[in-house]
Amino acid sequence: MKSREREFKFTLKDFNYLRNITNKKTGIMVSDDKFDMFYARLSKHVRRLGLSDFHDYCQVISRGESQEMITLINSVTTNLTSFFREKHHFDYMKSDFIPGHVKNKQDRKLLRIWSAGCSMGEEPYSIAMQALESLPLGWQVKITATDVDTDVLAKARTGVYSASKLDGVSDSRLKRWFYKGSESKEGYVKVRKELTDVIEFKQLNLIDNWFFQDKFDLVFCRNVLIYFDIDTKKKIADKFHRVTQDDGCLMIGHSESLFNVSSKFKLIGNTIYENL
Repeated sequence: MKSREREFKFTLKDFNYLRNITNKKTGIMVSDDKFDMFYARLSKHVRRLGLSDFHDYCQVISRGESQEMITLINSVTTNLTSFFREKHHFDYMKSDFIPGHVKNKQDRKLLRIWSAGCSMGEEPYSIAMQALESLPLGWQVKITATDVDTDVLAKARTGVYSASKLDGVSDSRLKRWFYKGSESKEGYVKVRKELTDVIEFKQLNLIDNWFFQDKFDLVFCRNVLIYFDIDTKKKIADKFHRVTQDDGCLMIGHSESLFNVSSKFKLIGNTIYENL
């Protein structure tokens, strides 16, 4: 991993400093192969600040200025998602979880869901669609959607997406849940108010303390735990246990497992865990 001919000098020492800061602030482990990615995503900020190289940028970060720290974290966190990604989780919501919840929670008629690591909003909007389609009349759903990246949260709140992002969404869902753009907005769609009304977007760092007034019935934290070391995974899983209802469920990503991470959840399906 050698410094190459680039617009700005970027050394291994610079990379190690920036990835250590990222790990300290987010808990995310940054592997050696992210060297080029860090340069590509951060060089524009070196340019914006009028700096000569990444050594100067590291000095700016070391001063702890909150906005530059936020910019660093937003730039290097990965945000890859799509509508109804990992479809089996939504199938389980429809066929098993929601019918069981409705049967057992007639006294409150409320479904509380957390989308942790919600990125640009495709996941919580997908959850909202599935919940509103599956819950009987008279029931409510409240979804809390969080991410460490303030930029993607701002994008998520708009509810505006390129139409190509919805290639896997059925025509019936497109008609029911989205407005189609025209003229200057052609090629884009916007989610309807029925979806935005049930979702609250918040900035939250999973390694920080969590403050929720009520426990969740269902938690989605998919393709997030893979970025943490084992000790951090255990701490986060323990906190998920505390904020999930006794009969609630946790959904994780297809490449993730709670094996040797937590004994407080029972595997009941494909990356679906029941809180014990």
